Amino acid sequence: MWIEKDDKLKAEFQFDNFVDAFAFMTKVALVAEKMDHHPNWSNVYNKVWIELCTHDAGNVVTDRDHRLAKKIDQLIA
Repeated sequence: MWIEKDDKLKAEFQFDNFVDAFAFMTKVALVAEKMDHHPNWSNVYNKVWIELCTHDAGNVVTDRDHRLAKKIDQLIA
């Protein structure tokens, strides 16, 4: 699901409707806040796009990004 491209981990998630997409984003926000590692993301209706990179490391993919990606995947498993 995640691809590494342009120094970012990227994924697209699709849901049944906007409410489900927004609920997912809320869950991700809570996990990201606990990890103090916040995604770049966008949402249109039932789709959510997420890009992860570590700003403190020079905007490249690090273990922090992989750990957050794994936690995000667990939210939809």
